[in-house]
Amino acid sequence: MRKALIVGIDHYESLTNLAGCVNDAFAVKAAIERNSDGTLNFASPQVLTGVSSAQCVTKRDLKDAVRQLFADDSEIALFYFAGHGYIEDTGGFLCAGDSSTGDDGLALSEVMQLANTSRARNKVIILDSCHSGAAGNSTMTAGLAELSDGVTILTASTANQNSYETPGGAGVFTSLLVDALNGAAANLVGDITPGSVYAHIDQSLGPWAQRPVFKTNVKTFVSLRKAEPPISLGDLQALTRHFPAPDYNLQLDPSFEPERSSEQEADPSIPAPDPVNTTTFAVLQNYVKVNLVRPVDAPHMWHAAMQGKSCELTVLGQHYWALVDKGLI
Repeated sequence: MRKALIVGIDHYESLTNLAGCVNDAFAVKAAIERNSDGTLNFASPQVLTGVSSAQCVTKRDLKDAVRQLFADDSEIALFYFAGHGYIEDTGGFLCAGDSSTGDDGLALSEVMQLANTSRARNKVIILDSCHSGAAGNSTMTAGLAELSDGVTILTASTANQNSYETPGGAGVFTSLLVDALNGAAANLVGDITPGSVYAHIDQSLGPWAQRPVFKTNVKTFVSLRKAEPPISLGDLQALTRHFPAPDYNLQLDPSFEPERSSEQEADPSIPAPDPVNTTTFAVLQNYVKVNLVRPVDAPHMWHAAMQGKSCELTVLGQHYWALVDKGLI
């Protein structure tokens, strides 16, 4: 069972209203509800949105929903929040719609208490709010995070930074988060993990922009979503067939390359394309596209084949070769 609580608050009774948090919440819901093949991922995520006085997300609403999220032993309990954040010397807060001073919001320490004591196997907390990097920080020791087993935190900014919006009103962080969940952070088997999401966001933000924060205490990363893999599973599993060893050099010749000039076709010294070899070569070209294979002493695979060169596994290719060899893929 995968549970998700998604909160977006634009309307505040006393604080400045926001513009894009509700849209961000629905964008996250759309991204995680199903995998790319249409299968259910997080079934029926709970969505709380604050859009008006008649639909105000109060602190009581927010705390009750977070408590319910972390109440059982689900495989994943994911909490996403977009709205105002506040910090003072006693810690950080998520501002509910009825917050008036900031420190009357839901304390991050309370969120962490519920997550740290939850029986859920994986607790993922994603916060797009100002000062959200304070989540998980020890109240006693500066620079120390207190996370129980299975807890992961991903935040839009550090404890001392604001979280910014795009000119269209969407959160900069959430826009990158949704991009990552939609496949930009997928590995070669299509899994999108909290670590790969953070890497995508971190690499997309410049050194002078808000800095995302990633904290985790997990033994293995859980997949947040399955995307369309950039290479077929069959081709990936064939790595060990085409390369008997990770340092193997696969010798090529012109019979691997089906495309050639009219002069080359007329040259009797150049072997004609061989159907078995050209089929293999098409797979090798797929490997090159995802940085698993590279030509040796040639600028492109076409040159490697026509010049009788070879190709080899990259470092990434050797990593996936080992995973296939061990039966992990």
